[in-house]
Amino acid sequence: MSKKPTLAKKSVAKKTAASKNNKNAYQSKWRHFSQSLYERLAVFKARRPHRSFRLTRRRDYARSLTLPGYWSFTNHVRKTIVANKRLFLSIAIFYGLLTALLIGFASQDNYMYFSDILRNLGGEILNGAWGELGKASLLVASGVTGSFSNPLSEIQQVYTVIIILLTWLTTVWLLRAVMTGSKPKFRDGLYSAGAPIIPTFMVLLAAVVQLLPVAIAAAGFAAAIASGLLEENGVESMVFWTAIVGLLGLSLYWMTSTFMALIVVTLPGMYPWNALKIAGDMVVGRRLRILLRILWMVLMAVIVWFVIMVPLILFDTWLKGVWPAIEWLPLVPIVMLILSSCTVVWIASYVYLLYRKVVDDDSNPA
Repeated sequence: MSKKPTLAKKSVAKKTAASKNNKNAYQSKWRHFSQSLYERLAVFKARRPHRSFRLTRRRDYARSLTLPGYWSFTNHVRKTIVANKRLFLSIAIFYGLLTALLIGFASQDNYMYFSDILRNLGGEILNGAWGELGKASLLVASGVTGSFSNPLSEIQQVYTVIIILLTWLTTVWLLRAVMTGSKPKFRDGLYSAGAPIIPTFMVLLAAVVQLLPVAIAAAGFAAAIASGLLEENGVESMVFWTAIVGLLGLSLYWMTSTFMALIVVTLPGMYPWNALKIAGDMVVGRRLRILLRILWMVLMAVIVWFVIMVPLILFDTWLKGVWPAIEWLPLVPIVMLILSSCTVVWIASYVYLLYRKVVDDDSNPA
């Protein structure tokens, strides 16, 4: 007669079978993951034919992108804004007033304090007409870096980010409507443009991460000044500047596609990661040309700031010297607030129209 298996043997057999099933399931999941990863990598290589630290032949990276010249494209952006000046002026005024109500503008007392410092300490160094221009330029630079503003509270910092995002989104939404041939009103953009604010904020967070090399470069520069490294002309100084240039170049390399992603993410139903991926594909083989256009945009904004603010500061100084009773009037801070709103509108318009130029060229990746 055959002996029946004991309970212990049955339990061991069940455990062995369960262990084999778990092992097979684990192997199946691992094969599926590996296959999925391999397919994603193959698709990525097809979309991005360039390889890091490997020279790409010129015949393999030629990719068409017909763009107007720097002045011509800048004039195109200007004409687009001027043709819809009431619309864009409404954006700048509304968000400028919102900023003044929720955050405030630069402190007149701080402006007068910096002005007095330059007048007293720079009297011997900066003399004559060029000296006055130099003082005014330094005041503009101080204002742009936020030296005139009082420290913002946490809620004011949140308001600042939200207002900048809404200004950007409203400008892009209205520009998209204008480019389709419709005639939108400002309230249409105001009520409709805020839908992708969270995806846009996520892309903005990615941009902050991409700026970490700049922060590292700034910290290294401050440490080099404190240690006196920059006073030397040896190998250490050369290596330091090479590292600084490399860190800045890395951030610029990343940020080129992120500027495009800030436009792509405003499309209906677009997710932040997909926007970054699409924008990265758009700039393949064109990154340097797009980056130069973006740097040109920043240069134009800086020139406009100095062209407007330097004469204004000189006029403000002269007027309050002749009429001391109006020293309380925050003329310079008010104009700086208006220029800040206009600058955001200008940058959003420039990047969106540049994005449209890139989209119109549907050549394959190169």
